[in-house]
Amino acid sequence: MFAGTLTRNVETAAAQYTGMIHSTRFDIAIQLEARAKMSERSPDFDVTAVNKSGRKVRIGTAWNETGNTSGNPYISMQIDVGFGPFRVNAVQTKEARAAQSGEFEIIPLVSNGLMKSGSISGELTAMDADNAFTGYIANMMFDLEFMLIENGYKSEETHPDYRIEVSSPRGTPIRVGSAWMAKSSRTGNDYLSLLINTPDGDLRVNAVQNEEQRGGQTFSIIPFIDSGEQPQDAGAGLSLVA
Repeated sequence: MFAGTLTRNVETAAAQYTGMIHSTRFDIAIQLEARAKMSERSPDFDVTAVNKSGRKVRIGTAWNETGNTSGNPYISMQIDVGFGPFRVNAVQTKEARAAQSGEFEIIPLVSNGLMKSGSISGELTAMDADNAFTGYIANMMFDLEFMLIENGYKSEETHPDYRIEVSSPRGTPIRVGSAWMAKSSRTGNDYLSLLINTPDGDLRVNAVQNEEQRGGQTFSIIPFIDSGEQPQDAGAGLSLVA
């Protein structure tokens, strides 16, 4: 569960990029500093931060990458701040690319595999404005309140329609998943397919409407059952979407 921002600095700056990365446990200022490459796949940057003693320390590495399908450039980072390594990507919206902006958003890259849905409770409610939803998902081990925000990075049909966000203790939005609008080929009813990174791993669920809910704003979250109707990339984790 990570979020953050990254900004490209002027060419004369010591650090090529500066930014912030957030999780439910930390808020850390980071820098990306160019490093000498030993091979084609060697990292392009060292990721550094300042520890509690005021000492600058290396906390990871980063690579300049290009999306396989979109052709858009992004930055892939592997970072460890003391809780174990994790992967994130820094990507740009279509608007930021068109404006040749140096602003990036940090999003998680999750490849932990899917957990079984098991006994899940949850609800999703469409909000009156901004094409957004609010909801919760819970079992005996976790209870997450979240929002579905329209995905501004969607540039291909298979990209998610929504990003799933929770709030850190300081109120910073943290992306924890993706959601796709879908339609049942058997019933013709609309539903949402959600992929959420929970404390227990990646979880697939669907948000559907029963007969009483149909036509209203409320959906019930139910365990995912593989019927062959899932969106094309819905099992790909929180992958790059720009």
